[in-house]
Amino acid sequence: MESIQETTAAIIETFSMYDEWLDKYEYLIELGKALEPYPEEDKTEENLIKGCQSRVWLDSKFDGERLWFKADSDAIITRGIISLLISVYSGRTPGEILSDDFSFVEKIGLKENLSPTRANGLVSMIETIRSRAGECA
Repeated sequence: MESIQETTAAIIETFSMYDEWLDKYEYLIELGKALEPYPEEDKTEENLIKGCQSRVWLDSKFDGERLWFKADSDAIITRGIISLLISVYSGRTPGEILSDDFSFVEKIGLKENLSPTRANGLVSMIETIRSRAGECA
């Protein structure tokens, strides 16, 4: 498995290929469409991320070594954002997640190119991933 740094470097490179944010949004939408189906029975209050304008569910399973995530959202761009995050952090150890600074989000310009409510949601997604890793560390 690639390191977090290798994975995020590839994401940064992919985003840099697009000149316009409209194209980057299209890419996020494609990521959201490619997200594996999320079971309806897992769309529970417990899995709902607080602080997001749209509804975002994040489920995590810890196998004793690595943390695995699956997620969904009822908004297509938000679905792409959570897909991007779990593509980086699912299958990592809690220590790897906790030691990462999530700076790739800033490097691709995601946070500043989202509406304030979506940017707040992004922060909530990151905090939830970190929190889940902290619970397993």
